[in-house]
Amino acid sequence: MQLENPIVQLCMQGTNAEFRGELQQAYALYQKAWDMAHDDYEACVAAHYLGHILMRLEAPPRERLYWHQEALRRADRVADERVESFYPSLYINLKRCHELLGDREEVLRYDKLVRGLVDTDLANATMMRE
Repeated sequence: MQLENPIVQLCMQGTNAEFRGELQQAYALYQKAWDMAHDDYEACVAAHYLGHILMRLEAPPRERLYWHQEALRRADRVADERVESFYPSLYINLKRCHELLGDREEVLRYDKLVRGLVDTDLANATMMRE
């Protein structure tokens, strides 16, 4: 993540608010980050954190799903190393939203995507050790 980026800094402030148990404050900071985002990278970061906080706030699954899908769309547009680390979390969160909505096909799809990332990471780690 680009720690000097103002959107990332807002999200870090939001995370600190979460750690203090100030979930509404965290939500407000993430929403501000979304409102200020200028490109797909910044929008991906903000949407990712909005989806996360809405899970903690127990928002309706469709609302959570919207933000996780938006983060994934934006990450796919960025398509570089800045967003690589977001994919496992996004896939897991999307899987969870679809579980809550009872959409078994989408649950299986995201489960397969998560497993593919894990298998790739394990293969890469094994190759690096050899």
